[in-house]
This record gives sequence, structure tokens and C-alpha cells, in this order.
Amino acid sequence: MRAPRAAYPLTWRVMDVLERLATIVWPSSFQRGLPYLMLMPALVLVGLLVLGLVQIGDTSLRTLDTNTFLMSESYTLANYQRVLTESFFATVAGRSLVGSVIVTVITLLLAFPYAYVMVRTPSSALRKFLLVALFLPFFIGQVVRAYGWLIILGNQGMVNEALGLVGVPPIRLLYNYPAVLFGLVQYMLPFAVLMLAPALTAIPGELESAAASLGAGWTRTFRHIVLPLSRPGLVGAGLVVLTLSLTDFAIPAILGGGTQDFIANAIYDQFFRTSDQGMGATLSLMLVAVGSMLVGVVFMLFGAGTLAMTGDRK
Repeated sequence: MRAPRAAYPLTWRVMDVLERLATIVWPSSFQRGLPYLMLMPALVLVGLLVLGLVQIGDTSLRTLDTNTFLMSESYTLANYQRVLTESFFATVAGRSLVGSVIVTVITLLLAFPYAYVMVRTPSSALRKFLLVALFLPFFIGQVVRAYGWLIILGNQGMVNEALGLVGVPPIRLLYNYPAVLFGLVQYMLPFAVLMLAPALTAIPGELESAAASLGAGWTRTFRHIVLPLSRPGLVGAGLVVLTLSLTDFAIPAILGGGTQDFIANAIYDQFFRTSDQGMGATLSLMLVAVGSMLVGVVFMLFGAGTLAMTGDRK
């Protein structure tokens, strides 16, 4: 219950003065434009993004003069022709797409039981432990984690030293495709769990209890109740993992050792090693286009999941 006004005379006077000042400084006629004013920062950011894409698009239509190392003044589609015809770019694109899909599937398979146990466990100690284990990797940068795997998986690393104790010769665990996929799965797992946990929390536990009381086993309950109702979380987590994996740079560069580059690594090489800004811009635009197409296909097939901006999550 609010205290009587007489109990706080000075406070009420100050509040009255502030209210009058607010009315003078910000009349009620301005309040109708407040929502649009709050949208201004987002509109500015989107506008800057659009301007950046326009500039990248302009650069992608120019080729590099290898004699002067200057960009041409005339427009041409030569960069797009190179990307579509040269086998190197096709190999990098295929490696990135296939790897992103594999990482997404494995990550979801690992994240779902983790999130389910974290949400459903009756033990508060276990829940706290799982939460701490989930958030701990966010305090360590991606590059640091990747270099940590170099120490663990290297030829003289902890894994090979342990294998040597039982007479197994050193195994090449780094600088190959599986090492890159392994590093990406480890990096993406917390993101997937964070996307899945709210969706699983929204499923009433009474539904599972009711199914069990009607004679349904855990497998049947999971297949007909838990999995369908958690689809929004699965879709949202899958989209986040897919897009982040497709555009990742550090892990393919470090764990791949320069032999398992993804598209982001090829873009970096074009911009900063060969100084071919036109080719780098072309690859950037094609990465944006491919990523947008993949997201659009997922939206059409499964809906937007937890990323939906309305209540419709079909």
C-alpha cells in the first residue's frame, strides 16, 4: 500500500516538479512519435548495413589490375565468372556448406539431451552444474579455445601422449577436416543449448506425466510430445548454428592449418593477402546470398521457430 502523501512531503514535491518539467520539455504531442524515435538506432544500423552492401556490390564488379594493383574503373562480371567456374572456389564453398550442415546436425543431437536434462532435472545441484558448464566457455574467446585444442590434439599433445602410454603410435588429429568440424561443434554447442532450453521449458511437465499415466513409455512420449513441441527451439538453434558455422573464420584457420579453409578464410585471403578486393567482395556477396537462401528454405519448410517475430511458429 502506498504511504500517505503527508508522510513524504519533500519527495512528492520533487516528483511534482519533475513531472511538470517533463511536460514542458516533452509535450504530450511529441509522445506519438516516441516509438519511431526509439526505432531510429535500429534504422541507422540497417541503413549502414545496406550502404556497406551497396559498396561491396560496386567493388565486386571491378577487377584487379595485376600490373598496378589498382581496381578497374569499368564494371564487369569477371569475378562472378571466376567464382562459378574455378574449381578452388567450388571446393571451398562445398566444404563450407557440407561442414555447416554436419556441424548443425551433430550439435543439435548433443545439445538436445543436455538442454532436456538441464530443464527437467529435479536436482538443483545438477542444474547449477550444467548451467555453469554451459556458460563457462563464453568466458574464453574462440581463438583461445582453438589454440587449446592444439595443445590437446597435437602430435605431442595430451591425447597422443595418453595413447603412447598404451603403445599406440601418434595419430594425426589436427589440420584435417574432422578437426575443424570437431572444433565447430564444441564452439556451437552452448549456443544450441541456449536456444533449446526456453523451448523445452515451455513444454509443461504435466504432459509427460499424463502420457506416462496412460501407459506411454519414455520413447513414445518423447517422439509424440516432447519432440514436436520443441520444434521451434530446434529450428531456431539449427539456424543459429548453421549460419555461424558457415561464416566462421578462426576455427577453420587454426584447426585446419590452412588446408581446410571455409568461405570466410577465402574472403580474408582475397582482401588481405592477394589484395583482390573485387574477388573478396564477390565472395562476400555470394556468402550472404547462399546463407540467406538457406535460411529462407528452412523458414519455408519448418517455420521460423523461436526466431519468429510473431506468435505464428508453424
